[in-house]
Amino acid sequence: MKERILSGIRPTGKMHMGNYLGAIANWVRFQEKAECFFMIADWHVLTTDYESHTSIRDMVTELAVDLLASGVDPDACTLFVQSAVPAHAELTLILSMITPLSWLERNPTFKEQIRELQGRELHTHGFLGYPVLQAADILLYNADSVPVGEDQLPHIELTREIVRRFNFIYGELFKEPKSLLTPTPKIPGTDGRKMSKSYNNCLYLSDTAEVLTEKVMKMLTDPARKRRHDPGDPDKCPVFYFHQIFNPGEVEEIREGCSTAAIGCIDCKKKLLAKLIPFMEPIWERRNALLSDLGAIESILDTGKERATQVATAMLSRVRDTIKI
Repeated sequence: MKERILSGIRPTGKMHMGNYLGAIANWVRFQEKAECFFMIADWHVLTTDYESHTSIRDMVTELAVDLLASGVDPDACTLFVQSAVPAHAELTLILSMITPLSWLERNPTFKEQIRELQGRELHTHGFLGYPVLQAADILLYNADSVPVGEDQLPHIELTREIVRRFNFIYGELFKEPKSLLTPTPKIPGTDGRKMSKSYNNCLYLSDTAEVLTEKVMKMLTDPARKRRHDPGDPDKCPVFYFHQIFNPGEVEEIREGCSTAAIGCIDCKKKLLAKLIPFMEPIWERRNALLSDLGAIESILDTGKERATQVATAMLSRVRDTIKI
């Protein structure tokens, strides 16, 4: 049997290149060799953005379009919306009954986000307990592996601890999922900082060729290159980072040209666009086709919901039998 993989992404707006390179490109590869459940994790949005009046439903549609346009194939995986499968909420409640508070309070991501998201009231039951919701997401589908970056390893270990505690109290039911450590590169934005919606420095999959060109041509480069004849350090340049991904054949030539000032930043950016735009064109074409038929997206998510519900409900039934409720 194929290995079963569960992964999810929060619908917090348009997908940018950092999301694509850091996660979704891996999803496309996984679906070719594993049984994959890919989840649009809308419940998780509420853990930090419960005060927002933005329509999560609209953001789910936006994200579904980007996922499908990026190569996520509903015939090769199960793509579904988390809140459409009620078992997620019920298993979260059950697991929260046995999860010690101290396990959640020591979660390093909880402490980090409290610091990073200052100004928001995050001392809530939902935010403290979101690793329990994450555990329920994983265990409902009896996932063998969960793709994560290093920062998410503590969450998978907490899921494993919850499994051991549940199995000790009630008897063996859940298996311990493995972490599938995947490279999650820190993708630079147009200003050199990490690509993030909050920094307004993103290259979005929904950007048109004109918008993408404008953004790339305005990207910051090595600050040392104040004039055309100044040599630069490619490793300090966000544009060169993208050359390494989308233009590997010319990387050494561009490195040499930048270091010796043989090539200027404008020409370097044009070389990147000559590779980046052809890469994006099939994605744009698929996006436009999907946006012209939103009913097809709804049908895909409904099909995914049926498949996910079938698997999750069967597991929840086993949980109920095990705890005798």
